[in-house]
Amino acid sequence: MSIDFPVHGLMVPEPHVLPFAIGSFDTIGELSRAGFPHRHTFYEIVHVTGGRGTHVVDLAHWPLDPPHLCVIAPGQVHYWDEVDGLTGQVLLFNEDFLLSHPEDVAALRTLAARPWLRLTGGDRELPALMYELEREYRALADGYAGVLRSYLHILIVRALRASAPGAGPVAPGRTDELVASFRRLIAEPGRSVADCARQLGVSTGHLHALVKQATGRTPGRLIRQQQTMTAKLLLARTDLTVRQIAKECGFGDPAYFCRFFRRETGMTPGEFRGSAGGNHHDPRLESIAARPEGP
Repeated sequence: MSIDFPVHGLMVPEPHVLPFAIGSFDTIGELSRAGFPHRHTFYEIVHVTGGRGTHVVDLAHWPLDPPHLCVIAPGQVHYWDEVDGLTGQVLLFNEDFLLSHPEDVAALRTLAARPWLRLTGGDRELPALMYELEREYRALADGYAGVLRSYLHILIVRALRASAPGAGPVAPGRTDELVASFRRLIAEPGRSVADCARQLGVSTGHLHALVKQATGRTPGRLIRQQQTMTAKLLLARTDLTVRQIAKECGFGDPAYFCRFFRRETGMTPGEFRGSAGGNHHDPRLESIAARPEGP
């Protein structure tokens, strides 16, 4: 029997409009210490500086041993079990915030396979980057969105360097080759679930079950998210026409692509392109309260 865990979305407080937030466990809110299994639609990087208890990620229990850094990717099931005195920083952001560095998505998935990175005296740069991110976020100075994206990219790259083999325990089951192969396939435009299943040599039902269990999302939903992310990247960083972008994303009909993009983002391609140079965000801003995720 499959379990439908609560799914938390990302909401940021005014005056911030970015799909990004950072603060202490207290300022982010009580759900940052949630003691019940749940999934996110966003990424979470946690810098734990103190506390006792256990962090449970995808059913693997990891006793706290601060200081350490951990990444929770969208779809992973996690919660804090019998924690006491949990302190540190919590960084939340969604994939829209990675448009300037789309390669960071793969790096974050690699980091999420290692429930935490044990910080030693030689890893002072990672906590320093977290504190710089929080300082910039609170200051709201001119150009802060670009500075935050740059700091986040540096944090991800340096955390990946520090997480080389031997740096810490690796979570079991997070390197499922079939799911990883599916993710590689859907990076190519025009892929369908049935097409991927045939190429992977499994039934569509089996692929659906494995992907849903590993990510909390259906294969069809992941394909739509990949198409949306590709479209956003091309709209924000190229001068391609909507017709050309539709083709690059696997759509033969530009009108259907426009309807798809509006359904997924709440904006037309033109509206998104017009806002991409500033502090754009998804106008369907989701609450961090539990809500069901669509198939």
